[in-house]
Amino acid sequence: MRLPFVKQWSAGVIAVTLALVAPIAAAATGDEVWAVVKASLFGEREIAPAGFEMSLTLPLQAEDAAVVPVSMKAHPRKGQGMPRKLYLIIDRNPSPVAGVFEFGDVAGGAQIETRVRIETASTVRVVAEAPDGSLTMVTKYIKASGGCSTASGTRSDSAATRGQMRWQLPELLAMGRPNAVTLMIRHPNSSGLAADQSSRIVETPGFVRRVKVTWRGQLVVAADVDFSISENPTLRFSFKPDGEGALAAEVEDTDDVKYESSVAIGPGQ
Repeated sequence: MRLPFVKQWSAGVIAVTLALVAPIAAAATGDEVWAVVKASLFGEREIAPAGFEMSLTLPLQAEDAAVVPVSMKAHPRKGQGMPRKLYLIIDRNPSPVAGVFEFGDVAGGAQIETRVRIETASTVRVVAEAPDGSLTMVTKYIKASGGCSTASGTRSDSAATRGQMRWQLPELLAMGRPNAVTLMIRHPNSSGLAADQSSRIVETPGFVRRVKVTWRGQLVVAADVDFSISENPTLRFSFKPDGEGALAAEVEDTDDVKYESSVAIGPGQ
């Protein structure tokens, strides 16, 4: 069984594990945790403060720390193409790197909406990586408590239903233009940090670690994620259809189980 704190990133992305952060996490400030994460992910690369081309939206205080809505968006900087990656980092979470999102040529933009767990008051960061490798960052602070150590609410989860997916698309798609799409994945996304209040048994860790969405075989968005993403993960993104085809999703979890789903897009849809 994989430890829930180990990042199984795709090629080219440096692994960040709890082993790196644990020695300093108990007494560290958020900035100290960020220094470790920054060095692990980006080395000595400079990260410039973002301007109006980037936005990060989340509440100032979480109503439910286990289900916190977050929206990230990055437009091209002057003279550059669309950012190819967005890194979502929650400094004080047990596993700070919540997700790395990569966008393909048929993506409608570098933008993601999802829901996250936040364990304690923390700085949340989004780093955008441009095609030339340059980095920019926007930050927000949120007050929250216990999001990662809250037991999953999906009591009806089973092998038969786990991995089921639903799609939400506009009633009428605009060809050649960005269209918003929501992908919902049924999965408890157990952190392995929560205990049942009655039995005191700690839940078994198991969560979605990889999501890949393609349009006629071309990459729309790929996400390397962990248990910081709330149970029943939801991703909202955009893509640019150019005719008939299939929008397909491949999902893999920490038990090495793979799930697939697709939705056909045809004329007049």
